[in-house]
Amino acid sequence: MSPAESLKYFNPELIMTGFLLLIIVVSLWKNYKGRRLALSLIAFAGLFFTSFALIQSAGENILIFHNLYACDPFSRFFKMIFLLCGGFIVLIVFQAREIKEKHLGEFYGILLSLILGMFLLVSSSNLLMIYLSLEFVSITSYVLTGFNRNDRRSSEAALKYVIYGGVVSGIMLFGMSYFYGLFGTLEIPAIKKGLIAALSTPYEASRPGSVQAMRLTVLAASIFVFAGFGYKMAAVPFHMWCPDVYEGAPTPFTAFLSIAPKIAGLAAFCRFLLTGFFENISNFLPVTEIPWGAILGILAAATMTLGNLSAISQNNVKRLLAYSGVAHCGYILMGLSALSGEGLFAFYFYSVVYLFMNLGAFVIVIIIREKTGQENIEAYKGLGVREPFIAVSFAVFLFSLIGIPPLAGFIGKFYLFAAVIHKAQAWYYLLAIIGILNSVISLYYYARIIKAMFIEKAVDEQPLQIFSFQKLVTFVLLIPIFIFGIYWQPLAKVATFLF
Repeated sequence: MSPAESLKYFNPELIMTGFLLLIIVVSLWKNYKGRRLALSLIAFAGLFFTSFALIQSAGENILIFHNLYACDPFSRFFKMIFLLCGGFIVLIVFQAREIKEKHLGEFYGILLSLILGMFLLVSSSNLLMIYLSLEFVSITSYVLTGFNRNDRRSSEAALKYVIYGGVVSGIMLFGMSYFYGLFGTLEIPAIKKGLIAALSTPYEASRPGSVQAMRLTVLAASIFVFAGFGYKMAAVPFHMWCPDVYEGAPTPFTAFLSIAPKIAGLAAFCRFLLTGFFENISNFLPVTEIPWGAILGILAAATMTLGNLSAISQNNVKRLLAYSGVAHCGYILMGLSALSGEGLFAFYFYSVVYLFMNLGAFVIVIIIREKTGQENIEAYKGLGVREPFIAVSFAVFLFSLIGIPPLAGFIGKFYLFAAVIHKAQAWYYLLAIIGILNSVISLYYYARIIKAMFIEKAVDEQPLQIFSFQKLVTFVLLIPIFIFGIYWQPLAKVATFLF
């Protein structure tokens, strides 16, 4: 479809761009009363109208801009997750004082740019488009990580993020060049057709050596390309930037970074994998002999194990949640390693659940940091006495991250483990056992925070005087944790609809 014809399917992205430009214009005005409220309302309105445009486009399943961009239920589902996450971040930043009012316009503008980049990433059906979208997401993330220029930790985190991202970007581009050299195209569906033709029986019989060389080259290229996705989702061994960046970045952005870009990387990888290496998602019939199930299973085991073990020794709660996020990426990869409809369904379901429980945990971290100026576990001592609602809420979010019933995290993990167990193979059973053991390990480091809140005594037992609006946001995030833990069928139906 030509660019002119494609524009009518591009409304959500155009609306987002329009509000992004409006924020830039409004932020140019000098300080005036109500500036923080005005910028927050514009940002929130941009996210709302973009989500409305996405809902209106429901049912469309088409490739636009000369097959570069997919408008389908898969991409719309994840775009709604990004918008929902962005909306909560706007609400959080409205009250948080870590982002100064004079820089609020720049923060919202770059945040909307980042969300736009993730829109492009999850809809990309061309390797070049994937690379450009990934760079768009990365560059905006670098800027927001180093947003607090006067904070040495923020600048250091941004520098590490840039260096690591640059290296991974080069590796990914190198892998894409292999695909172009082999098939003469960067379109993922066309690459699949080339693979099917090259690995067909008559061709393979006539040139066995060439076919074997092609298999090895495709495997190497796929691993190189995965480096870019692994970097975004913080999978081992591409996770090393994660704890330093989470600790140094402004905490509201850390909350966003821990969820949306991770899910975007996983979603983009799923599109690359399913449209490039499988006939269709109904039977998951592979077109190559690349053992994707084994590769993802090994990555999942390494990611959740290293993430959980590294979190045990952390005293900084942001670093602890960073390693926790690495571990949760491992759980999702475990479900995807099943290469089945159940695994994909579990990924869709867990993405929504993870948004609420992880974002809720970070909201508490933001509140405590503002009131105490600390991020260590010691700052949470006696919180059950000083602010019972906040302490109980944090405990609920942490219990959900562990996967304790009847909370939503339990249902999400149940679907992930069920996808693996239903494969009924020995090594999948082993992977499930590794996942269960890792959930037990996570109980220890989450329990350290809970112990500090309810058992240990604070030096100062005076109430923290938390804003009612912050408590309201916390309560809103709590509701889905209980609803999807008891009555999860509506969310399950939405996830099933994507097939």
